[in-house]
Amino acid sequence: QVQLVESGGGSVQAGGSLSLSCAASRSPVSGRPFSAYVMGWFRQAPEKEREFVAAITQSSQRTYYVDYVKGRFTISRDNAKNMVFLQMNSLNTEDTGVYYCAAAPDAYAYMDDSRYEYWGRGAQVTVSS
Repeated sequence: QVQLVESGGGSVQAGGSLSLSCAASRSPVSGRPFSAYVMGWFRQAPEKEREFVAAITQSSQRTYYVDYVKGRFTISRDNAKNMVFLQMNSLNTEDTGVYYCAAAPDAYAYMDDSRYEYWGRGAQVTVSS
């Protein structure tokens, strides 16, 4: 069992920046280390379905972004600390939502939330105009 805990959400004005962190802890009974998982960030805006934002492969070889965050958001990870990060710049009101980090066994269909086995509880990001 992998437990994921997001932090760093908050409120910011449009054009501002926020950084999200996700710390992963493992049950001592499980066998797969944090570095074995593809990590992703998803978000859910009010009254909308959860959507993919970004993902990063196990050793950070590849990163993936939804088109409307490319150039503004950066995903990274630190396997030594069991953490994944999302740096968000040039935020706009449409970025408002609850942001979730998630862990998947591989990068196949990385945009599909059903591929992710573990989820955090989410962190609220609110961008005001």
